Amino acid sequence: MAVQFINGKCIFENRLSSFSDIEGWIVEGEANVQFIDNRLHIENKLDAEIFGDNAHWVLWCPKTFPDKICIEWDFYPVREPGLCMLFFSATGRNGEDIFDERLPKRSGKYPEYHSGAINALHLSYFRHKHQEERAFRTCNLRKSYGFHLVAMGADPLPPVEDSIPPYKMRVVKYDGEVHFSINQLPIFQWKDDGKTFGEILSGGKIGFRQMAPMKAAYANLKVFEAIAVEKSDEA
Repeated sequence: MAVQFINGKCIFENRLSSFSDIEGWIVEGEANVQFIDNRLHIENKLDAEIFGDNAHWVLWCPKTFPDKICIEWDFYPVREPGLCMLFFSATGRNGEDIFDERLPKRSGKYPEYHSGAINALHLSYFRHKHQEERAFRTCNLRKSYGFHLVAMGADPLPPVEDSIPPYKMRVVKYDGEVHFSINQLPIFQWKDDGKTFGEILSGGKIGFRQMAPMKAAYANLKVFEAIAVEKSDEA
């Protein structure tokens, strides 16, 4: 019998439709934030041609989430090239809150997140930043501490000019299992053995990241309790 995960109780909901919805959220790096058509539109503030990797940013939800959750949001690609990412199960490497004042300050540069003072799971999608990414598009899952690529699946998202958003994004984190789908299409599944890349990560923070000059919009962020149910392998 295979296991699938269904949504249980909704434990967090945010429409991401106005500045009041992101009051208390934390930006690392510099980003321009707008709300257009009741959606969060966000892009880099610094010119990527001048500032390079210093132009990227992360937007963190301040809430700490438990394990065994389903994360859902609506995604609207607006301008490329670029790359979008979701951090989840993010904590300090010694179990601290990622905003603990004892941890080094982060500024949006990627090494601070994969080889710094925090552990996290990193889902990258809409990977249209570099030519090799656009030529063979994948969604990737990495685990830190360390730059460990642990899962990969084909990315169905088209270039901006061909997109018909919103795209319904869904991530399940349940003990060692991570499932990712777009518009109910399974992209990848991964099961952490808790040994190869360190202990299984549990609860923690969720954050959105973009690589400049990507511009995208987000709406309807929801987090549910994940419920595991057995599914017959028979057709």
